[in-house]
Amino acid sequence: MLPQTPMPPTDRFVISFAAEPPQEALPYGRWAQTLAEHFLAAVGEVDTEGEDVGQPGEIAWFPDRTYGGRTYVPAVARTSEGYELFGFVSFSEGASGGPSDFDATVDFTSELAEANPDWRLDLNDDVIGTWRGEQGKTADMTLIWGVPLVPGGAVVTAELANLAVDQCELVEERFTMIAPDNYRSDYLEVKLWSKSGEQLAAESLYVEDEDEDEDAEEGE
Repeated sequence: MLPQTPMPPTDRFVISFAAEPPQEALPYGRWAQTLAEHFLAAVGEVDTEGEDVGQPGEIAWFPDRTYGGRTYVPAVARTSEGYELFGFVSFSEGASGGPSDFDATVDFTSELAEANPDWRLDLNDDVIGTWRGEQGKTADMTLIWGVPLVPGGAVVTAELANLAVDQCELVEERFTMIAPDNYRSDYLEVKLWSKSGEQLAAESLYVEDEDEDEDAEEGE
C-alpha cells in the first residue's frame, strides 16, 4: 500500500453549504396565498421615497432554503408603474410541525433586466445574518435569488475567492442560495453552469457606479 500523503489545511476556513437544499416545490395554491398575504403586507410598509411604485402584479416565488432554524422563500413582482418588488417571506417550524412566526421583507427597484442587455443573471440579495470566522472576522450571510438570462443552465453556484460555498439546481429557471459574503475582503460571484459543467455566465452582487468611477479617474 502506498503511503498516504497528508492534505494541507485549507486557507479558506469559511462556512460553506450551510443551508438545507430546497425541500418543497415552488409555492402554489393555498400555501402560495398564505405567503402572498405576508409579502403584500410587507409591500404596504415599503418606504417608496415619494415614488409611486404602483400596484403589485403576479408574485413569482423562488425555491425555499432553510438556515439557522428559519426557512426563506424569496419572491419578485412587477408593478403597474414598471417597478419590481423583491423580497422574501421567512418562517420557523412551530410546535405542531407547521410553519409559524412569519416575517417578510420587501424592497423595490427600477433597474430591470430588459433595460440591461449586458446582464447574464438577474440577481437579488439580502443579508440575513452574520457568521464569525477566524480572528473575529465576519461574513455577511446573504440570501441570493434570481433567474438566468441565457439559455442552457442547470446549476448555479455562489463562489467566494473561487471557492464554491453554495449551489442550487434551477427550478423552473429560478434559484435560491444562502452564502457568506464580504469575508476577508472577498466578495461573492454567482456562476451559471450547464449540465456538462460548462460555465455559461458569471455576475457579481456588486454593481459599479459609473459616476463614481469617472470621479475617481478625474481625481487621479
